[in-house]
Amino acid sequence: MWQHYADPLSLEQLAETASYSKFHYTRIFNQLTGTSPGRFLTAIRLFMAKRHLLETPASVTDITYRVGYNSLGTFTSRFTRSVGVSPTRYRLLAQDDDLPPLVLPAAGAGHGLSTVTGQLFFPTDVGPVRVYVGAFNTPIVEGYPQACDILDEARPFRLEIPDGLWFIRATAVAVDDDCPLPQVRPPRLVGTGWAVRARGGRVYSTDVQLREVTQLDLPILLALPELDRARRTRRPPGQPRAATGRPEAARTSAALARPCDCLEPALGRRPGT
Repeated sequence: MWQHYADPLSLEQLAETASYSKFHYTRIFNQLTGTSPGRFLTAIRLFMAKRHLLETPASVTDITYRVGYNSLGTFTSRFTRSVGVSPTRYRLLAQDDDLPPLVLPAAGAGHGLSTVTGQLFFPTDVGPVRVYVGAFNTPIVEGYPQACDILDEARPFRLEIPDGLWFIRATAVAVDDDCPLPQVRPPRLVGTGWAVRARGGRVYSTDVQLREVTQLDLPILLALPELDRARRTRRPPGQPRAATGRPEAARTSAALARPCDCLEPALGRRPGT
């Protein structure tokens, strides 16, 4: 899929390539990736669209066809729903040097909200990373998280969520000051916590073990890493890099945000508006 995402791939073609029936192929694919072949292909196409938008001067229309879509309207609606902002606005915001730093205001005790907390566990020698932890209503990291926490160093994460079933996902993006900007930053590590069925303002705990990314992991479609200007800010000349290795425990200045707080400074709107 990663090599032929622009082609009109059908389930029949994919299953035939793997020498399986459509039913058997879909069942095994879902077991390995957690989603269907069609959903995975869509995620790859939208991730590659993000890359084209930031790293090439191609128009949105040209990019539509480059990533396998035949309709600009369909591409734009799917991109907006999955990334959280339209293709044109995503490109403009990511290139805007005047974009204010992302600040997560401390959340108050919301009426009826449940709390999810947990520890992040890192493999050794990961280097400096910024970790994004979010609660999503699907297993795919896309669109707006219901709640999010951004960590520059290891500490317990904290999310406040309403009643419902929420999937806890974490992704760690390398902090590399020498990379040209703007560009898509693929995650270095990903992790999954237990799904939480929240109700009645209770407190839940789920730890997340971060691991290296593989080709079986769904691409990260959330716009937040690219639009988080705090992560993109270069260090002053002569200032050393952050320490490498597994962090111990510290706290960022802002702990928690609802989805609109997380992205509203950059997007200028709230979900659904």
